[in-house]
Amino acid sequence: MAKIKNLPKHEQPREKLIEKGVENLRDSELMAVLLRTGIEGKNVLKVSEEILSKFPKKKLLALDFEKLSKIKGIGVGKACLLLAAFELTKRALDVEDNNLPMINSAKDVLAQLQELRTAKREHFIVLYLNARNQLIHKETISVGIINANLVHPREVFYPAIECLAVSIILAHNHPSGGATPSKDDLELTNRLKKAGELMGIEVLDHIIITKDNFKSINNQK
Repeated sequence: MAKIKNLPKHEQPREKLIEKGVENLRDSELMAVLLRTGIEGKNVLKVSEEILSKFPKKKLLALDFEKLSKIKGIGVGKACLLLAAFELTKRALDVEDNNLPMINSAKDVLAQLQELRTAKREHFIVLYLNARNQLIHKETISVGIINANLVHPREVFYPAIECLAVSIILAHNHPSGGATPSKDDLELTNRLKKAGELMGIEVLDHIIITKDNFKSINNQK
């Protein structure tokens, strides 16, 4: 099979893109531009055609790194390139996974933790978010008295590492009422923020929830 460089210029995907514009390339040609090289016995166009025949575009977009990197002709480096291109496109188009709630405010946090309004004991819960601020995991860290000494950073950040969270939001309830953060609440927040900085996982906020109210520690004056 002819190598891409041996094809006429107007048939080479990259040159065709430059000359005629990206909108005039077939799907396989677009894939070929991203992959750049083929494999032994098959040029990149042939590899691209085979990949797209086996994995339609929507299915391909849904593959994670492990599955994508195992496709013949892709591998680790090209899988990283494709995933980065896919994600950038999704963000540009504001494409969301409708199964994952967006968390953009304290009200969004409250919507995920309505059970804390009527809980009789203090619950310390952490919401784990991806790069698009979508909720990917929720975990109860502690039940009972909440203070900086009883909540260990390890317990908070281990789930974040497991689910590849980019940021987290802390939340707990005050069963006795009153959403004003206590000294312990503030100390705990600062302690976890410092731990998060070391790990590259941002603590976005700490929400205090009561039966009739809620308050963001970030908005304290």
